[in-house]
Amino acid sequence: MIALSLAEIAEIVGGQPHDIPDPSVTVTGPVVIDSRQVAAGSLFVAFAGERVDGHDYAQRAFEAGCAVVLAARPVGVPAIVVDDVQAALGALARDVVRRLGTEVVALTGSSGKTSTKDLIAQVLQRHAPTVFTPGSLNNEIGLPLTALTASADTRHLVLEMGARGIGHIRYLTGLTPPRIGLVLNVGTAHIGEFGGRDQIALAKGELVEVLPEDGCAVLNADDPLVRAMASRTKARVLLFGEAKDADVRAENVRLTASGQPSFSLHTPSGCSDVTLRLYGEHHVSNALAAAAVAHELGMSADEIARALSEAGTLSRWRMEVTERPDGVTVVNDAYNANPESMRAALRALAAMGNGRRTWAVLGPMAELGDDSLAEHDAVGRLAVRLNVSKLVAVGGREASWLQLGAYNEGSWGEESVHVSDAQAAVDLLRSELRPGDVVLVKASRSIGLERVALALLDNAVEGEVAAR
Repeated sequence: MIALSLAEIAEIVGGQPHDIPDPSVTVTGPVVIDSRQVAAGSLFVAFAGERVDGHDYAQRAFEAGCAVVLAARPVGVPAIVVDDVQAALGALARDVVRRLGTEVVALTGSSGKTSTKDLIAQVLQRHAPTVFTPGSLNNEIGLPLTALTASADTRHLVLEMGARGIGHIRYLTGLTPPRIGLVLNVGTAHIGEFGGRDQIALAKGELVEVLPEDGCAVLNADDPLVRAMASRTKARVLLFGEAKDADVRAENVRLTASGQPSFSLHTPSGCSDVTLRLYGEHHVSNALAAAAVAHELGMSADEIARALSEAGTLSRWRMEVTERPDGVTVVNDAYNANPESMRAALRALAAMGNGRRTWAVLGPMAELGDDSLAEHDAVGRLAVRLNVSKLVAVGGREASWLQLGAYNEGSWGEESVHVSDAQAAVDLLRSELRPGDVVLVKASRSIGLERVALALLDNAVEGEVAAR
């Protein structure tokens, strides 16, 4: 964070200083919410969670070198006390971003946000100093924490914005007002909470509604619900996709023998060839979104193509591809799942197979509401239609729907199996995997199915999975 005195911070957040002998002391370190991450000169933000209350760690944070605690009550060490810690954190981020005057790029969508954000960051870093959301810290706490890592030399601030309801994105944009707003897609992630895709589109479109007249709304030309958001913004619209009228588009899309996309990138400033290091054709849309943002910020087609072709995966458990010494390839895509990302991952698996045996180890998809049965059934059926060698459905009722869909779609009933938990999946795979097989592991984050991939890669002993 930029250096600010305790007096300045108190004024920004509307807080009362407590136990502060010298208000001119300056915060020079990072803003953190975990006392274990405190460094000299830090600002420690004390959140009261369901199981842990940060106020109980204020003394530890002070002893570790923090300059002040942002708290909801006095804590016996230098503190700025506010009525609402989350609101105060947001106010501080808003003020710092305003002072810096950095270019804010915000993106949202039902799927692909983190992968696209990582691509944008890697491309823009070639252009100028860039700060971006780590992992998927895209909520009311993660976003201001990311913004507060920006410094005086930061030119681009790339922020992923998540939403679980109407008004969430509007709130986030109020903390860090963007000039460039990117909407990737409107799918079915969290549809049980939103109540329908139209409601999801309403929520995601809040991003383009707040853009200024001199801003740019980057919209997916291939998604009708996203394309329609052009009418909801006063900013200039830049379309990306494979549609003929897209300003930034891909032509001649193909997959390499290993399942990596290759295409010709067309932008208003020229065209250039791209071959991604990422796996799966769904990354073409993500790459085009990144290219559109980079074009808006002044990069040439050649610069963008070169950066995209060299970009990798920055966030863990998202199509992480690892080959074991015995030739088994493990694809760990277990960070999260929704119907769209499940279908994309299965198609990527089929492309990577290329004559090899393929395994889809899938768990339940959360927050689908009344659509849950149909969506799980459809994913199971798709696995068979793509000739995935075997579907291993892991977990309870929703997993049984995956397996039933595959069973009903299959010819002999041998294309799928249902197991109770991660350890059972590991035991099955260890007994049946052969050199050269490709294994995809994917489920909603709450299922913790990454334990299967880690066990296969670590050659974990029996029982280790459950202990992780």
